[in-house]
Amino acid sequence: MTAKAKVAAAEKPKSADGYDHTFRAIHDHEIPWESDDVRGLLTLPPGVKVKVLNYDPVMKRLDMKQQFPPGYVEPKHTHKSWHSILVTKGRMCVAGKDLRPGDYVFGWDIPHGPYEYPDGCEVFIVYMGDPSHVWEKDDLLQHQNIWKAETQEGEKGVQEHLKKRKVGKV
Repeated sequence: MTAKAKVAAAEKPKSADGYDHTFRAIHDHEIPWESDDVRGLLTLPPGVKVKVLNYDPVMKRLDMKQQFPPGYVEPKHTHKSWHSILVTKGRMCVAGKDLRPGDYVFGWDIPHGPYEYPDGCEVFIVYMGDPSHVWEKDDLLQHQNIWKAETQEGEKGVQEHLKKRKVGKV
């Protein structure tokens, strides 16, 4: 960012409604992947990576990308928000559907999931409200995978996740 742009950004007046109306155009490579284990936004089992693209605390809107490793299972959960999800890479298997890039999921504060990611997956997601997931460890430990991996990397990931669940390490 140039010095002139920094000054202009610093002088930007607050909007009357308190919302952040800043225009953004972001290259994907400008935002690094971060471990949600450290970020703690989602409170999911370890392994999820996130890219926070935009956050408006007044509106309680969070726009982000999430990356799930091959074999990952997102447990049945609730959260005090709605979310709108677009699959961008890989597979997301939920509600009897094998979702691929371009497919969509909408969820609210009623229990939903589990979601399986047999070959890994990347999604773009918008949360409105608190994105913290509330789930039961026993539900995840007892989950029986439904979907088969289609890749060697996926099969390896599924086997690793099953081993972790078997010994209670999720």
